[in-house]
Amino acid sequence: MMNFNLAALACATALGLVVAGAASAEDFHGFDPASYDGAMLSAEQLQAMVKDASAVTPPRNGSKYVIGFANLQRDMSFGVVVEKGIQANADAAGVELTIADNRLDGPTALANAQSFVQRNVDYVIEFQTDVNFGPTVMNVFNQDNVKVAAIDIPMEGATFFGANNPKSGFMGGSYLGQAAIAKFGADKVKQGYYVIGELPQSGAIPAMRTEGQQAGFLSAVPDFPKEQMLRIDTKNTLQESFAQMTNLLGRIPDGVPIMINAINDQSAIGMLRAVKQAGREADVIAVGNGADETQALVEEPELVAATGYFPERYGNYLIPIALATLAGKELPPAVLVNHVMITKANVCEYYKDYTCGEKPTFEYKFPQAEFEAHLAALKGQESLKGYETLIPNN
Repeated sequence: MMNFNLAALACATALGLVVAGAASAEDFHGFDPASYDGAMLSAEQLQAMVKDASAVTPPRNGSKYVIGFANLQRDMSFGVVVEKGIQANADAAGVELTIADNRLDGPTALANAQSFVQRNVDYVIEFQTDVNFGPTVMNVFNQDNVKVAAIDIPMEGATFFGANNPKSGFMGGSYLGQAAIAKFGADKVKQGYYVIGELPQSGAIPAMRTEGQQAGFLSAVPDFPKEQMLRIDTKNTLQESFAQMTNLLGRIPDGVPIMINAINDQSAIGMLRAVKQAGREADVIAVGNGADETQALVEEPELVAATGYFPERYGNYLIPIALATLAGKELPPAVLVNHVMITKANVCEYYKDYTCGEKPTFEYKFPQAEFEAHLAALKGQESLKGYETLIPNN
């Protein structure tokens, strides 16, 4: 299900990454985060990285590197795919991968960090959701002088890898607004309700994603009534999103459009299914975030698109990032995914096991000028001071 059609030029472009912050690292056996296309390196390249890294930072156990990976949640589809890619790269490199499950929980992430240190790991890839535990988790690693890469949720001192939150959010929100107008008409859209499934526990950086969704939606519907924009705390799960959306539906009049964006695909799908279970599927339209729930994107008519994150390629970057760090190579503080909109019409260009469906009834146009105005506003926010490298320039 996760194989790529690399023949598609658009796909290859979409899978590139944007380096934020410092100058790019030198090429390290085919890995340069400024220009790397995301394809998995060969076993020979990865093993050459290990050899060079070992000469600079010998394995702590005296024989082979042990890399710890603390997954966000091992039974969540996004986490499953990320883990599979990291494991494949670790196996090819000939390093041992020790895996823990953070279970979307800060105290669990802290316990896992302590366990990694006790196991004398050489490097850690951290995927944890609770921003309040980030400093405590990093303190554990700092005391043991263990270097860290942080996925999607930044931790001070770690190399950040993951979402371009402002842009991915703005893309999803603007797509939803344009698609809603095409489906319901501009006048009826303004009678409807826009619902965002957010994740407050993860702090200001993932909030740039949901704030970007709202800003993108308003770029398409600039005079949408503020009192008809609602938010729920998804807890990052389908189940909680379903429950919270079910509770919210009593506030939304019958027969008006219900337009959904969310922090991830699972949350968007949970919200969508709550509306459908209430018998209101004719009124709803949703845009996902991640495109890791590809089957739902193909099968559910009301889920019209998702912003692509390509989690199956995360490992192709994270293991080289770990080995480059152990080899003493300079890396930028942040590497951001370059996202694309995945729809029923183009899904086969990115995931070859799926058949492309009908084209949308409208032509999506990314509102660049409005997005640049949104970025300018972000750069002035007090809550984002210190995170400037995670805000793109355009």
